[in-house]
Amino acid sequence: MDMDDDALQSLRAQILDAAATRTPLDLRGHGSKAAWRPAPARADAQVLDVTPLAGISAYEPTELVVTVRAGTPLAELEAVLAEQGQFLAFEPPRLGGRGTVGGMVASGLAGPSRASVGSVRDFVLGATMLNGRGELLSFGGQVMKNVAGYDVSRLLAGSWGTLGVLCDVSLKVLPRPIATATLRFALSAPEALAKLTTWSRQPLPLNASMWHEGVLLLRLSGAQAAVDAARHSLGGEWLDDAVAGPLWDRLRDRTHALWAFAAQGLPAGHRLWRLSVAPHAPMLRLRGEGLIEWHGGQRWLLSDEPVDAVRAAAVQAGGHAECHVGAAPGEPRTAPLSPVLARLNQQVCASFDPHGLFHHAH
Repeated sequence: MDMDDDALQSLRAQILDAAATRTPLDLRGHGSKAAWRPAPARADAQVLDVTPLAGISAYEPTELVVTVRAGTPLAELEAVLAEQGQFLAFEPPRLGGRGTVGGMVASGLAGPSRASVGSVRDFVLGATMLNGRGELLSFGGQVMKNVAGYDVSRLLAGSWGTLGVLCDVSLKVLPRPIATATLRFALSAPEALAKLTTWSRQPLPLNASMWHEGVLLLRLSGAQAAVDAARHSLGGEWLDDAVAGPLWDRLRDRTHALWAFAAQGLPAGHRLWRLSVAPHAPMLRLRGEGLIEWHGGQRWLLSDEPVDAVRAAAVQAGGHAECHVGAAPGEPRTAPLSPVLARLNQQVCASFDPHGLFHHAH
């Protein structure tokens, strides 16, 4: 990325001004994920609008690599990829068209296929960013194989803008699968988890799964012969793509009934939890309405259980709990880091942002 770029120069100038006055900055695209940040921005933070950094810088369909600016709407990128029969295999939430590429990387949020194809960071090849000194840094590259040095570009995925301003990112893209099929099974949650554990250990073209209210959906993806063979061996009810597609889209974009209910306002004392656990972990002994995806590895829980009880259950199941919706004012959405990890996190943030412009809220 060229430092002569007007949008880049404007952002750099704002960072330098903020550094001089020690003014905290609130990085903002279209604000589609503001409610999900680990902590809110400080009240005195100055908004730093990254949407002027928009557009696709380079795209090599034959190399399966695209370089795109951080403020580019995710829908715009996906439309360009679709013209070449390619896509972002990790299915980031599109959030009604308001999501940007920068927000996608900063949040690290992936969709239904995450457990089978990998996370956002697995598809990040390189990136450029402005740090807290206004310096333009470049990490990684635009090729599939890049193993030189510390992989800071992937560290940006899920950092929520605490290290600096992501300017552009190079992503690995994939061809759309030749065949897909969705199967429906009537199963209880324990039965669904047992099936998913068994199927995950077999050479099946599993791509995504979702259990909710006694129904398990399983999506197969890959070569036509493999999908057909798995479809017939697994049984279940086959759903036409016209029916299955919208179901997966609602899960991906978090417009499923569970999130729709949460968006309308939760009952007093209730929270919507996102639990990341070991896929083979048994059902957690927690009351409330649940949804299971990622072959058992991600579980959503709408519950009035005490915060400590939910967090303890997640740890016992080999993971952690994040309050997605409904945290009380001042209540952290995630459990505190251990002293060792907290110290390491602080050191990393300080090396990129010595004045605390970006990571002040975290």
